[in-house]
Amino acid sequence: MARPTAKMVLTLLTATMMASTAGAQTPAPAQRSSIEMPTTAGLPEFRDPKTGQIWTPENVGKGPIGRPTPADLAFDPLAQAERIKGVVVQRPKFTPLGWSAPTAGPGTPLVTMDNASLSAVPARRWQVVMYVSNNSAGTLAPMIDCRFTNAGRLVEETRALLPGIGAGVRGGLTVYGPKTDLFVDRAACRIVSP
Repeated sequence: MARPTAKMVLTLLTATMMASTAGAQTPAPAQRSSIEMPTTAGLPEFRDPKTGQIWTPENVGKGPIGRPTPADLAFDPLAQAERIKGVVVQRPKFTPLGWSAPTAGPGTPLVTMDNASLSAVPARRWQVVMYVSNNSAGTLAPMIDCRFTNAGRLVEETRALLPGIGAGVRGGLTVYGPKTDLFVDRAACRIVSP
C-alpha cells in the first residue's frame, strides 16, 4: 500500500471535518470552524549535483546514506524547547475571491475556513494559507487563533483579527507564525469569534 502524502492527509482531514460539520444540527452561533494541518511537502527542495537525489524536509536524513556526522546530529527538532511567550496579534490582509448566497443556519456556522496549508518561507517565517467564508447575511469580522507546535509542544500562539467581511464573501489570507529558525511540524487554527 502506498504511503499517504501530506496532501492526502489534509484532504482526508478536510473531508472528515466537512462531513462532521454537515451532520451536526446545533445552532450556528455555538458551532465554530477549526482545522489542523501538518507541514506541506515539497517546500523547499535541493538537488544534490553529484547523485541527482532531490532532498526535501520529508526525506532528508532518511535512507541508506551512512552514519550521521556530528553536524547532522547538531540539531534535533524533537528536542527543541523554545517558544514565543504570550499571544502574537496580527491583522492579515484578506483578499476577496468570490461570493455565494449566505447559507448560515442550524447546520452551517456563520464563518467557516478550509483548504489550510502550513509551509515555511525559507529564512523568513512559517505561514498558514487558508480560505475563509462569511455564510451570514451581514458583515462579520472574524477572529482566528492558530497554534504552531513542534512534536505537540507549543512554539507560538497567534491571534488573527480579520477586517469586516461582507455577506456571502469568500476570500484568502495568510497567518504568519514563528521565524523558521524555530522548528514547527503542525499548526491548528480555529475561529473563536463570531
